[in-house]
Amino acid sequence: MRYDTQPTASHFINGAYVEDSAGAPIDVIYPATGAVIGRVYAATPAIIEQALTSAKAAQADWAARSGTERGRVLRRAADLIRARNEALSVLETYDTGKPIQETSVADATSGADALEYFGGLAGSLTGEHIQLGQDWAYTRREPLGLCVGIGAWNYPTQIACWKAAPALACGNALVFKPSETTPLCALKIAEILVEAGLPPGVFNVVNGAGAVGGALVADPRVDKVTLTGSVPTGRKVYAAAAEGIRHVTMELGGKSPLIIFDDADLENAVGGAILGNFYSSGQICSNGTRVFVQRGIKEVFLARLTERLKGVVMGDPQDPEVNFGPMVSAAQREIVQGYIAKGAAEGARLVCGGAPEDRPGFFLPPTVFADVTDDMAIAREEIFGPVMAVLDFDDEAEVLARANATEFGLSAGVFTRDISRAHRMIAGLEAGTCFINSYNDAPVEMPFGGAKQSGVGRENAKAAIAHYSQLKSVYVRMGDVEAPY
Repeated sequence: MRYDTQPTASHFINGAYVEDSAGAPIDVIYPATGAVIGRVYAATPAIIEQALTSAKAAQADWAARSGTERGRVLRRAADLIRARNEALSVLETYDTGKPIQETSVADATSGADALEYFGGLAGSLTGEHIQLGQDWAYTRREPLGLCVGIGAWNYPTQIACWKAAPALACGNALVFKPSETTPLCALKIAEILVEAGLPPGVFNVVNGAGAVGGALVADPRVDKVTLTGSVPTGRKVYAAAAEGIRHVTMELGGKSPLIIFDDADLENAVGGAILGNFYSSGQICSNGTRVFVQRGIKEVFLARLTERLKGVVMGDPQDPEVNFGPMVSAAQREIVQGYIAKGAAEGARLVCGGAPEDRPGFFLPPTVFADVTDDMAIAREEIFGPVMAVLDFDDEAEVLARANATEFGLSAGVFTRDISRAHRMIAGLEAGTCFINSYNDAPVEMPFGGAKQSGVGRENAKAAIAHYSQLKSVYVRMGDVEAPY
């Protein structure tokens, strides 16, 4: 491992790296080889207390600064991230196994975009004047206070920044816990934020598994919890946050539909299906893993998809020529292999992939099933791996009903040349983040989040400001107060 990229301790608290080896050891495993490349220690109660105390103490001063001043810090951090994109991308690849070809354009860069966007927005966060005859009222947009962020393992750098940027722009402090599977990247973001001028304690990172997250969420000093993770984890965290009537943002899982009509541009539709199923080795919550293809073009679609998947280059993710990396862990690969076995057992037709690669690490090739029916496990349950389920459909009304027949509602996509049908379908789809003739675009200027079981609240864009701040209303009487006695 390139040690110039690696954090120097397990936690980052009050502006500095902190170590406490009394915590449970967590090995950092490089998914491409299965080798242990580092170790962090889970936060002890003392570390958790230190992080929360420093965040609580630092928040008031940070909130008292002007939005313009806060934004300046975030924009400096964005510049530093861009200047160090190579090292941060190398670290992300070590942490997750994603190819450097991908991490160099999709991870730290997205984090920098978020910090720049919310840094630019911070100075514009104002209230409203309301004239009421001679009296008047005004509103103040104020921070929530102390936020806790819990990250997922698929985008550790991006998620840390997507949560930090709006939280800090609004004047909050944040204690962030990365996934124990990918504990390294958020530490470097904390280091960069302090270098950019963020006061010590405003952004802290503590590592650990579920028990650490549980302790953070349950602490009475916490005003807001923001989670990216699975639906089962979301239910637990949401329930714990509800005990203290805390604000929450939940960005959870999905089993999203990608609908391809027979008039779609075939090459673009195949490209969208590839991006919506196999980017990041399929480990993206918004993936369109139920690919509904209109019956007349199904075989043509499958043939072209199979041909394009021959372009997959699997190998060392640090090699710039490699475009498909391993699963994040042995455990995740085992889960995905279980679903592949279920798909075959339930009668789906295996078009390509399926068998694990005979190489070190946690590799699993892109896998495509056809003739999938709605009742199969691979069509109902989130797999979170490189498995595409292709389902047939005949008409618009039928596919809309089937696409919505799920507890999830994160994303949805439609490929068609009929623009009226495209908008009609999107209006009917029960999902929070949708795409027309595209899939999985995630600019920070656009709100991201789900419906139904896929989440609460929105990340990114101006919509995120409402989830990291609150309005205070003030009535001002200009004359005398009339009272009955």
